[in-house]
Amino acid sequence: MGVIELQDVSLRYAGGPPVLHDVNLDLAQGDLRFLTGPSGAGKSTLLRLLFLALKPDSGIARVFGSDVSRLTPHERALLRRKLGVVFQDFRLLKHMSVFENVALPLRAAGARPETYASDVNDLLDWIGLKSRAHDLPDTLSGGEKQRVAIARAVVTKPQVILADEPTGNVDPAMARRLLRLFLELNRQGTTVLLATHDTELIRRAGGQALHLEAGTLGAA
Repeated sequence: MGVIELQDVSLRYAGGPPVLHDVNLDLAQGDLRFLTGPSGAGKSTLLRLLFLALKPDSGIARVFGSDVSRLTPHERALLRRKLGVVFQDFRLLKHMSVFENVALPLRAAGARPETYASDVNDLLDWIGLKSRAHDLPDTLSGGEKQRVAIARAVVTKPQVILADEPTGNVDPAMARRLLRLFLELNRQGTTVLLATHDTELIRRAGGQALHLEAGTLGAA
């Protein structure tokens, strides 16, 4: 059984045309995939479905073997702890410092600060933001916010990472550095699905590319 399975999944918003149309996807533990396609193709919608923020209108979506359409709110919250998500709009909490934003998944899982402070600081150092640990998100550039969002997504070493254009706001050197982080997690067994327009990123990683266009998913 795959970590994520979609069988003939379709989804539409408010009675409009399908945003996703008969999508089939099978991600196993340790897979590395890249999701490509033009703007408006439905990539963000697909990731939201995989993050359990949406339910399909038809077809079957399973995450860790559970039917997404049948999950209770509590079950959905528990499954999300196994997922690390990088949103295109960052979704950092403005009243929390950089350190607090990165540590939030650990704190939500009940960990105490003394058990994770060193790991969070090491991760901030790796992405070049240790000196900004006590700063608020509104003082950061777009690229810095992107790095914080990625650090928050990977800090728990989740079983699956879903990332929506994770290198879209950083320079090429930082993009390569962040790619190495995703690849290292993948080597340790994490399933990784990255939505990107960056063909150079895909070439460097050597992962399988999927192409989504007009709501239909196929091999790139």
